[in-house]
Amino acid sequence: MNMQTSNVIAPPAPRTLEGMKLPIVMMRDILLKTMFRMNLEIVTELAKALCLPVPVTQQLVDMAREQNLVEATGTLHANSGGEMGFKLTEAGKSRALDALAQSEYYGAMPVPLEIYNEQVKRQSIRNIQVTRDQLVGAMGHLILPDELLDHLGPAVSAGRSVLMYGPPGNGKSSISNGVRDALGDKIYIPRAIEYSSQVITVYDPIVHTAAEDIQDDPNSLRRTSNRFDTRYVLCDRPTVITGGELSLSMLDLVYNPTARTYQAPLQLKSSGGVFIVDDLGRQEEPPQALVNRWIVPLEENRDILSLQSGEKFEVPFDTLVIFSTNFHPNEIFDKAALRRIFFKIKIDGPDQEDYLKIFAMVARKRKMPLDEDTLVYLIKHKYPTIDNIYANYQPIFLVDQMIAICEFEGIPYQMSPELIDRAWANMFVKEEKIVH
Repeated sequence: MNMQTSNVIAPPAPRTLEGMKLPIVMMRDILLKTMFRMNLEIVTELAKALCLPVPVTQQLVDMAREQNLVEATGTLHANSGGEMGFKLTEAGKSRALDALAQSEYYGAMPVPLEIYNEQVKRQSIRNIQVTRDQLVGAMGHLILPDELLDHLGPAVSAGRSVLMYGPPGNGKSSISNGVRDALGDKIYIPRAIEYSSQVITVYDPIVHTAAEDIQDDPNSLRRTSNRFDTRYVLCDRPTVITGGELSLSMLDLVYNPTARTYQAPLQLKSSGGVFIVDDLGRQEEPPQALVNRWIVPLEENRDILSLQSGEKFEVPFDTLVIFSTNFHPNEIFDKAALRRIFFKIKIDGPDQEDYLKIFAMVARKRKMPLDEDTLVYLIKHKYPTIDNIYANYQPIFLVDQMIAICEFEGIPYQMSPELIDRAWANMFVKEEKIVH
């Protein structure tokens, strides 16, 4: 089943306070804190700040009025269609300050975890069927053997974990990014979720790329805000890329003791998208420990997180995890871990024919004229010194080196055996003993 951009079902906007499924005191306190911190008086402005429909916001204000925490200002705001203004009473201010002492969070109302779970299912990474054309389209700038796409396609469509391994410099990272580009549709990311009266912020502008904001025109505000629950942001499917800096603690909830709120860990932020662990084996923690942390999520599509209190709870795990390593899998994993990684794909260096294709493509892009004698020299005299092992990064390296030399010498771009010798000398460092 092919679920592309417009087919992800949007989260419906809440219609009533009861339908929000959040603790009533929590909602009331977020309203008071938002009025206090943002100095807002009009229901339509409050609705925008709380990311709620106007009628639901009005219900919340009415409830706070009944409790004598909010009162009407008695002024009609002409610039907002003659709306009544509201302000905090003295009791409302002191309640807002108490609430801020418990948690600094205000603004967008969080989405209860159970309701977020339903949205994760609607937009699951496992609902996506990636076609060969989409993969080729996203990786058109790479020269890849056909059998690689034969393995990669089913892995991505299954939305299961993938391990890419092989010698460095052959584009494992570029292929991971190509997978992300092939997904190509949009999903809804909650600004924050709620569990056990705790707020966990999820939307993160560093990880998430918001789609165009459709609410610029004030007349369209009422129309668009009812189309979906604005506590979510419509975003491209997220991608989190980590490398040698990845540590186990990055996969735990982050507690901010000042604001007394939580921030979602990386794998929760990447829900509905791709999590790339690049350079596995270069982290401080051993690869086996990192993979052990992923075992339950990868097998059961759920993750377990802990609050400060020690209480553990389940969150959905809906992420395509791509591990990439320069080590042989048997060197860094035991058999149980390998069994749990669903697809294992070896990314090898190119053969001579593909190598020359890459060389020609790079030279064309960089406006470097090709010279047949120089290429014959490179293949016949240089590569035998490294057992004829070709890598995808080498043509780019050699062409860029020759360009740098030409620019320095003030000569037109060209390639020659002599320039190849100079470029080659920079690609490999001669083994020698440095006397200290």
